[in-house]
Amino acid sequence: MLGRSPESGDLDIWFKRLIVSGGGGKMEGAGDVMTGWKDLPMELLLRVLSPVDDRTVIVASDVCTSWRDALRLGITSISLSWYCHDLRDLDLSKGLKLSDRSLYALAHGCPHLTKLNISGCEAFSDYALVYLSSCCKNLKNLNLCGCSAAASDRALQAISFNCPKLQYLNLGWCEDISDEGVTNLAVGCPDLRALDLCGCVRITDKSVIALANGCPHLRSLGLYYCQNITDQAMYSLANSRARNDARMWQNSSHDQEGLVNLNISQCTALTPPAVQAVCDSFPGLHTCPGRHSLIISGCLSLTSVHCGCTFQTSRAGGATLAGDA
Repeated sequence: MLGRSPESGDLDIWFKRLIVSGGGGKMEGAGDVMTGWKDLPMELLLRVLSPVDDRTVIVASDVCTSWRDALRLGITSISLSWYCHDLRDLDLSKGLKLSDRSLYALAHGCPHLTKLNISGCEAFSDYALVYLSSCCKNLKNLNLCGCSAAASDRALQAISFNCPKLQYLNLGWCEDISDEGVTNLAVGCPDLRALDLCGCVRITDKSVIALANGCPHLRSLGLYYCQNITDQAMYSLANSRARNDARMWQNSSHDQEGLVNLNISQCTALTPPAVQAVCDSFPGLHTCPGRHSLIISGCLSLTSVHCGCTFQTSRAGGATLAGDA
């Protein structure tokens, strides 16, 4: 590991040491220890990687965490059209210097993407995201967490129209999203399995009701700090179970598990009867130790809500005591 970061004037010395060692073994000098390529200082990594082509960038990002971090910090544009036409999975999270131009190039060059992570990329606009959705229509997994400038209602409308196969979408802390955008998603992406809306403070019951009615395969829903959510949304989720069960049997499908993860932490307007109704409707939701999938932290009024496991344990304990007597 490095004892300290080198000054800019030391970079040539560090690089020569690494070349002499062949990328392996321990190198010491001036109080610094370097054991291989992974210990290159960030400044030198950026110097090494800056002139390479896009093919090398993609390969280098898989070398180790420090290389990936350097690429995310240093890449300012991408031109993948000639190399990555068949790329399916790409992680560009925290690419702080990536711009709309990067996303346009990505959309044009990688039309077969099914999984894309651009979380933490704050420089994209919603125009670029709209264009991406029009080109990458096979997207199934899209992480936009923290992309507050890109994830707008307009962008969600385009995604709902262009990406009907979408199953996993993270919109955490995209604070400009409103009920309009989520409602469009519920209509255009009925196969959604997981949706994270944590920190989307503008959404209300209308969004949850639309999801309950339009997304029968929904398994995970994050509503952390969505404080406009009330009991109406919870009862809508609970009632959707019966409707979805009937629909599944009608279509000869046995995929009836329903919600298995629900985060309603800090949703302080909710009451115990409404949340208990959701818990009773979806056996996959648990409040018991070790299986917490119904997350209610910060909601002191909901401490009386319990999953079926709690009652089964109580009954079993009672039966044991009766037998002993």
